[in-house]
Amino acid sequence: MGRPTAVISWSGGKDSCAAYHRARASFNIVAAITMFNENATRSRSHGLRPEIVAAQLERLGLRSITRPCTWESYDEAFDDALACAAAIGVTHAIFGDILFDEHREWAERVSAGRGLAAVEPLWKESTIDLYREFLASGTRARIVTVRSSKLDESYLGRDLSEDLLDGFLARDVDPCGERGEYHTVVTSCPAFSRPLRVRALGRESHSGCVAEDLVLDE
Repeated sequence: MGRPTAVISWSGGKDSCAAYHRARASFNIVAAITMFNENATRSRSHGLRPEIVAAQLERLGLRSITRPCTWESYDEAFDDALACAAAIGVTHAIFGDILFDEHREWAERVSAGRGLAAVEPLWKESTIDLYREFLASGTRARIVTVRSSKLDESYLGRDLSEDLLDGFLARDVDPCGERGEYHTVVTSCPAFSRPLRVRALGRESHSGCVAEDLVLDE
């Protein structure tokens, strides 16, 4: 009997990548859903340009399902994306949630609305252990956003490493950034056909955060 067919909720960052690697032995992952702002110029969760997300998914060999939305229309747009996934034979939806019950409840509710089963490969695991497992996998992720109240701009552009972990813990930063302390973009992982090269055009401040404006460098 073959593996169930799945779609993954893809932010472009480390948690969705870790969930992908955890799940790919058990599921045939064929597509990825990424939500963008209403102008489709930046991803909703990590502020990535569309070409960066597209390059990641091309390297994974996944069909890209994207939807523009406001925060107010997010649920409706995500539901429409799930409908698209269901139409191509997907039966499961994979998410990278770790800690918060309301996030898992939302994932289960929206998936069930389209007859899909939600899968949470990272759920309730130690974020310290997940951070170290992520590094041990050989995946590279660059810090693209920091929350100014927790981390200064010197962290932007740095790859996650063991050296950063002690600093995170000393600053009461969750190792996986689960309280929004930082976001990443994955530039290399075992499942990529080749690494992704990016460069920063500059930095932007918004909503108490500072973010790199990244473009492809290839």
